[in-house]
Amino acid sequence: MSTASQTLVLPHALPLDGGGELARVEIAYETYGALDADRSNAILLCHALTGDQHVASPHPVTGKPGWWQRMVGPGKPIDTDRFHVICANVIGSCMGSTGPASDAGGGNPHAMRFPVITIRDMVRAHVGLLDTLRIARLHAVVGGSMGGMQALSLAANWPERAERVLVIASTSRHSAQNIGFHELGRQAIMADPRWQGGDYYGGEAPENGLAVARMAAHITYLSEEALTAKFGRNLQDRPDGSKGAKTFGFDADFQVESYLRYQGSGFSRRFDANSYLYITRAMDYFDLAEEHGGRLADAFAGTTARFCLVSFDSDWLYPTAESRHVVHALNAAGAAVSFVELSAPHGHDSFLLDVPALDRVVEGFLG
Repeated sequence: MSTASQTLVLPHALPLDGGGELARVEIAYETYGALDADRSNAILLCHALTGDQHVASPHPVTGKPGWWQRMVGPGKPIDTDRFHVICANVIGSCMGSTGPASDAGGGNPHAMRFPVITIRDMVRAHVGLLDTLRIARLHAVVGGSMGGMQALSLAANWPERAERVLVIASTSRHSAQNIGFHELGRQAIMADPRWQGGDYYGGEAPENGLAVARMAAHITYLSEEALTAKFGRNLQDRPDGSKGAKTFGFDADFQVESYLRYQGSGFSRRFDANSYLYITRAMDYFDLAEEHGGRLADAFAGTTARFCLVSFDSDWLYPTAESRHVVHALNAAGAAVSFVELSAPHGHDSFLLDVPALDRVVEGFLG
C-alpha cells in the first residue's frame, strides 16, 4: 500500500514569513496508493504537532502503528485503492524534514540558529513538494489539530490547490490559554540544564524538560471524563507487586501520575526538544484573520473549494466555538461549507481514536 519514506530537496530556496529564506529545504514524506494518470486523485494529509509522515506505516523509532492507520488504507475512509495519499513531515520537525537538528553546513546543526517559522511557511514547503511532484490540484487537503491549521492556510493562501478542505478539531488562531500551555512547555525545556541554549546535539538531550512539556500538553489533549473513566483517583500498584497505597512521598502514587510520566518519557525518546520549541511557536503565531487584514472571511474570498469542519463536544483545547467561528467566516465569504459537532468522550485526541461517526464524515466528504 505504501512507499518507503522518501526525501527530496526543493529546487528553490524557501522564503519565510519572518524574513529571509531557507536556502536548502529537504522534505521527508510518504505516499500511499497510486496516482491517477491525470494526477487528480491526490490527497494531502497534514499532521499535528508531534506527528510525522508515518501516517499509515510503523514508526521507525517506536515501532508503533502509523498515527492514522485506522483511517488510511485500502477500503478505509481515506481509501488508498481510490486515492493517492501524501503525508509530509513539516519543516521545523525532526523526522527527516529540515529543522533545528539538520545540518547547517560543515556537519553542524542549525540548533537555535534555525529561523522561526510559521504555519504558512510549513504549507509553503508543502506546496513546493506538490510542485516538484507535479500535482497542480489536490482532490482534498485533510488535517486535524495543527494539521487543520495547515489545511486552512493552504485554502486561504493557495486557493487553487485543493478541491476539498477537511478540517478536524482545529482553529483559525490560538487562544491565550493555548499560548499559555505552550509557553509552559517551552519554559520546561529551556529550564533543563541539558538544553544548553539549544546546543545539546552530540551530548545529552534535555529529556526531562521535554518530558514535562509533553505531560502538560497531553493533559490538554484529553477530557476530564476520559481521565476519570480511565484512572479516577486509583492508586498505582507498587513494583514489588503490592497493591496501591500512598507512599507519603513524591513518587507516582496515582495511576494518572504514572501514565503522564510514561507519556513524557516515551515522547522524549522520539522527538527533538528544539523542534518542539519551533513548532509550538509556529502554532502560537497562527492567526489567519491577521494574515488577511483582520477579517477572517477575507481569507476565503473567492474560494471555489468545498469545506467540511468537524469538532468534538469534549474538546476543550479547540472547542466547537472555534470551528463555528471559521464556519461563519466561510459563510460570509460565500463558500460551500458543512459542519458537524461529534459526540466523543476522548477530548481533543478524539480525531485520532475510534470514533465511527468521524469515519463516516470523512468518507462521505471525500466522495
